[in-house]
Amino acid sequence: MLGDRLRKLRNNRNWTQEDMAKKLEMSRGTYAHYEINKRQPDYEILKKIANIFEVSIDYLLTGEDQQGSSDEMWKELLDPKKQIFFKDLMEAPEEKIEELIRFWEFIKERDKK
Repeated sequence: MLGDRLRKLRNNRNWTQEDMAKKLEMSRGTYAHYEINKRQPDYEILKKIANIFEVSIDYLLTGEDQQGSSDEMWKELLDPKKQIFFKDLMEAPEEKIEELIRFWEFIKERDKK
């Protein structure tokens, strides 16, 4: 998970949570919540963390350095409005997901005209 990777990267540099919080210009408590997976950093914070540790956002989020994902893609996926939508979608029953797909296809067809 993200928090495990953050802790490992930080410990590899012998930095404290306070050190990271200062680098990110936030409270230690906020940063600590990232490491224990209680909060998810937004795109801008993830970008700063990736730059500090010289890794990709792909690595921070997936544990793999894909090198194929664009920053723009992550910015879109990490948009808070879209995250709420995807969170709800992940918890939805299969029949609701299928209904949503049909509705989305209808909207795309309508907009072609």
